[in-house]
Amino acid sequence: MIFCNPAYDRTKLNLALEAAIHIGLTILLATACLLILRPFLPLLLWGIIIAVAVYPVFQRLQRLFGGREVLAALVVTVLLLAFLVVPVFFLAQALFESVQTLAAHVKEGTLNIPPPPAQVESWPIVGAPLNSLWNQASRDLSEMARSYAPQIKAAFSTLLSASAGIGLTLLQFLLSIVVAGVLLANARAGYDVAHSLCSRFFGDKGPEIQQLIGATIRSVTSGIIGVSLLQALLADLGFHVAGLPGAGLWAVVFLIASVLQAGFVILTPAVAYMFLASTVAKALIFLAWCVIVGLVDSVLKPIMMGRGVAVPLVVVFLGALGGFAAWGFIGLFLGAIVLSVGYKLFRTWLDSNPTVQET
Repeated sequence: MIFCNPAYDRTKLNLALEAAIHIGLTILLATACLLILRPFLPLLLWGIIIAVAVYPVFQRLQRLFGGREVLAALVVTVLLLAFLVVPVFFLAQALFESVQTLAAHVKEGTLNIPPPPAQVESWPIVGAPLNSLWNQASRDLSEMARSYAPQIKAAFSTLLSASAGIGLTLLQFLLSIVVAGVLLANARAGYDVAHSLCSRFFGDKGPEIQQLIGATIRSVTSGIIGVSLLQALLADLGFHVAGLPGAGLWAVVFLIASVLQAGFVILTPAVAYMFLASTVAKALIFLAWCVIVGLVDSVLKPIMMGRGVAVPLVVVFLGALGGFAAWGFIGLFLGAIVLSVGYKLFRTWLDSNPTVQET
């Protein structure tokens, strides 16, 4: 029989060995490519995300410029760079002026801290230690600084490290915007590659998955980051009008907290400060403004995140938050995409289950 033929067995062995060698070489090549591209993967991922997020704007500009992709991509890149650089410049300037003013007051000995209000001591848990610390700072700030010198030094080191990390992140975003501009200038080729990949991985569902990925990226961009930016602008306006010290810094911290869905953590101490340091009427107006800022998130986010996405809003939202917890800021997008695609494939599998025919 053919199955007992030594020549046949040897042929099968050679074919299996050749297939194993090909698979091993393919894995080795893919691994080598990933290792080479590893330093650039964050830039490429962010560039793809930014390009997909602004693609509708790019299409409008392309039509406006008579179909010229390169010109439209250049305009989008310049606008994105300006959108990032201009606020960062004004924020850095405001922070520098605030630090300079604080340093001048400390050097001249004119930095005075008023004593705490009487009601602070009655606050539960934190009232007594906060009142003691505040009293010490109001009596002799220099002595307090000497007493807590190790803690201040450690906090200063942490602040410097965080500042360096923020600087590197901003540089990464700048380079990612340039990468996004290059991708937009070659949008047709990029679309064809994405279409081929989705079709290869998901078969007939490829075009639908490709559309879902794009819609999810734009949903997270507008629903989480866009709404958070709008909230930060409104909060910054309220901080400046209310005269909150370091209003620009408060706004930046609020923006980060808002992306993490925890903006109330920043608004709460700001409102408490206004009730302590200002009149009741002014504090109540500021409280009402903060409530409006919070309602912006509750009203706009479901609307923006539900546009164009063929999966439930809760899937996108949980994917974004879970992705952030797992992979950091870029996980907002990766988590939402992975969970949305997984949900879509799961629903497809359920819907394709043959029904049992009754006899």
